[in-house]
Amino acid sequence: MKKVLVISLVLIALLTFNKKSSEILIPDQAIRFRVIASSNTDMDQDIKMLVKNDVEKDIFNDISKSSSINETRNIINNNLTKYNKTVLDTLNKNNINQSFNINYGMNYFPEKEYRGIKYKSGNYESLVVTLGEGKGNNWWCVLFPPLCLLDAEETEEKDEVEYKFFVSELIDKFFK
Repeated sequence: MKKVLVISLVLIALLTFNKKSSEILIPDQAIRFRVIASSNTDMDQDIKMLVKNDVEKDIFNDISKSSSINETRNIINNNLTKYNKTVLDTLNKNNINQSFNINYGMNYFPEKEYRGIKYKSGNYESLVVTLGEGKGNNWWCVLFPPLCLLDAEETEEKDEVEYKFFVSELIDKFFK
């Protein structure tokens, strides 16, 4: 009887943990980074990635030693001119004549689903680079805390990811 009770408690804990972990990933105190393509043509999506790669390098060099959200905010604010120049240089070196806008502040993000996790729509502190008409798919990540390794690219296709928990798999094997 004790085994059944312990296993039941573990299952309830796993289900609770699993549900909560899939709902919350980005902390409330976060700074996002987003690059929005002009359109969904292959060319505009390629331009988006060129800009993203160059600006991202600059940002990470600048904030790599930042230890607080306030320090990161100051670094971003103090380097907006540099990020603007990086976008312009990237477009010029690739012979791309396209308008762009950089905005740091509270920017609207639509609801998104990425790898089975829903991110609520709303206004979030972010650095947003909008290329051309800004009507294409976008690339985004979280600058602070540094979660850009968990980057996301919005596409029309949905990534299907299966989340597994080691203890849950052990319990499944035990009952089979």
